[in-house]
Amino acid sequence: MSSIGFVSLGHSSREDLSALKMLAGPCVKAGKRVVLGVLSENDHHNRTCKVRLCRPVASGDILSVDEYADDIHQHLRESELRYRPKPGYMRKQPDITNCMRIILVDWLVEVAEEYKLCSETIYLAVNYLDRFLSCMSVLRGKLQLVGTAAMLLAAKYEEIYPPEVDEFVYITDDTYTKKQLLRMEHLVLRVLSFDMTAPTCLQFLLQYISEESTCAKTANLALYLSELSLFEVDPFLLYLPSKIAAAAYCLANYTLNRMLWPDSLYAFTGYTLAEIAPCLVALYKLHLGAEGRPQKAIHHKYKSTKYYSVSLVKPVETLPLH
Repeated sequence: MSSIGFVSLGHSSREDLSALKMLAGPCVKAGKRVVLGVLSENDHHNRTCKVRLCRPVASGDILSVDEYADDIHQHLRESELRYRPKPGYMRKQPDITNCMRIILVDWLVEVAEEYKLCSETIYLAVNYLDRFLSCMSVLRGKLQLVGTAAMLLAAKYEEIYPPEVDEFVYITDDTYTKKQLLRMEHLVLRVLSFDMTAPTCLQFLLQYISEESTCAKTANLALYLSELSLFEVDPFLLYLPSKIAAAAYCLANYTLNRMLWPDSLYAFTGYTLAEIAPCLVALYKLHLGAEGRPQKAIHHKYKSTKYYSVSLVKPVETLPLH
């Protein structure tokens, strides 16, 4: 693993908490700024951030091309193996923690809301971030810069009208200069070998929703659960995006309809329920704790009636897995 400003190990947990508080904090908006501030213990419970997809899922909203669906799915399944972050990379990072990454992802979701970016842009940005961190050691003071560069690249790739570089500098409260951001963007491109077309959970999930003609509320709950998985590198980097999407669909389907994995999706994906089960259990545990976690961007996003208020849906008491 190469390094950006490599640092020695051995920080105490108190020092890590202090650095974490400096890394990120409550959403502070000045004009169009979404900046990271110092976080007090009480602020964890008072944060309010509005986030939304560029378009919610509704009946007939998903574009599908039936005659090419199998070919597209097979291509995505092959590609996801090539553009996969390394599971366990965080253990090799000397100066950042999973908790810092969680807060960064929460902030990226807030940025996406501020600039009305598409949901796929968030997924791509997190993919770029994790693939970069799989290869490079990063100082905690540069983690937000890497995340901002990842979001900049994802927006350029996915959006019709991406925000300008100056706007990305502005949302960091000018913590970094335009030159620093552009240099980091170039470094991210080099480290990722300019391979920016990475399959994401969202792409697979939209295929599953289309294949099964899923109702809007179930579809939105699946999208919410899938997006929650972006928070955690452990254990979700152990699973391919196609399997996380399958777990999200299963959990949403069981939560609302008391059904798990339909035969049509088994035929389409080749995944059995037994193969999905470990990821499904991990996602279920994440859903159980979602309402109480301090990072609220995704929860508030899907609290909107536009998304059928699916983040307010209570988790099921148990899963029928043996």
